[in-house]
Amino acid sequence: MQERKTYRVADLLFSIEGIQDEPMNLQPFRVQTEADNLLFCLRVVPSLPEAPWSFFFRTNDGPGFPQIVIDQAPQAWRFTVYTPVESRLAGTLVVDKDFRDASLQLHGAGDAFALNNALMLLYAFSSARQGALQMHASVVMNGGRGYLFLGPSGTGKSTHSSLWLKHIPGTELLNDDNPILRLLPDGTARVYGSPWSGKTPCYKQQNVPAGAVVRIRQAPHNAISRLAPIGAYASLMASASSFRPFRELADAWHRTLEGLVAALPCYTLECLPDRDAAELCYRTVHHE
Repeated sequence: MQERKTYRVADLLFSIEGIQDEPMNLQPFRVQTEADNLLFCLRVVPSLPEAPWSFFFRTNDGPGFPQIVIDQAPQAWRFTVYTPVESRLAGTLVVDKDFRDASLQLHGAGDAFALNNALMLLYAFSSARQGALQMHASVVMNGGRGYLFLGPSGTGKSTHSSLWLKHIPGTELLNDDNPILRLLPDGTARVYGSPWSGKTPCYKQQNVPAGAVVRIRQAPHNAISRLAPIGAYASLMASASSFRPFRELADAWHRTLEGLVAALPCYTLECLPDRDAAELCYRTVHHE
């Protein structure tokens, strides 16, 4: 029997079987437990069973993102993952309709890449009903709270985090690409480090109460404004990892987003990549 390794991310557990070399980014999240209440179990296998697959959806997130083709069968989903560069076949993931029991076949075009993308997909879907969202964001911690900077790739999320690190005393980076933002049962919001942090190797098993969400927009000036609830909802939704075509999960994501809008102040920061922008943002969100 293959060894099962268990991991805790945002206080939710999942397991992996059949990996030969544990990727470095997963190691801080490894726990010694045989818990039964797992989000999902992923098995890495040499081959996958045949099924009557039919096309369902294809992602189109643009340059720098993997392409994922989704097919369906009566009792399962299939995700075929291609690398961002050269669109090489990296992995094929088959999972049941509850997103709990999954098998992954690796095809050699970056095994760690395929494994991590499979885990991110599984985590996003299986945690939907647990109030958890994977956010495309950079997060810093300061004063015991976490501040999330949102925006499309290239808009300056990481740059703004680095400005806080340089100019705002007591700031620490929590995650630079895929933190977990979770709405807890008591209606509060908490942000967690994750094993997935883009190009920055920042894999921290830490979490803090979420202080604010700030959408970054490049501009020839520095100005910050608080978003009304409908704008805050749209801002959060645009940066949350979820596939809208999965209607059975859409209601859960919607409830989480509504709760987060009520729990968190959300802003738009029009800014230059300079110290004044970081200090303006800090003064505003810290005061709130």
